[in-house]
Amino acid sequence: MKTVKISLNSIDKVKSFVNDITKFDYDFDLVSGRYVIDAKSIMGIFSLDLSKSIDLNIHAEDSVDDVLEVLKPYIIE
Repeated sequence: MKTVKISLNSIDKVKSFVNDITKFDYDFDLVSGRYVIDAKSIMGIFSLDLSKSIDLNIHAEDSVDDVLEVLKPYIIE
């Protein structure tokens, strides 16, 4: 599992994020405080506080480089 911090601070960003990660067969969780949401659930994402950065857990068995490449626009260092 790999964890990265992402920012989804606009509706368009959330929509494109969900479209991007649904292309992968891996499981993705968004963690914000005590809440854990399925990252492929657009309704779940909108229940989070999107003004703050969110932890994205990528549950991938093999290399996550392809996933990280697609998620570059959302990842904050």
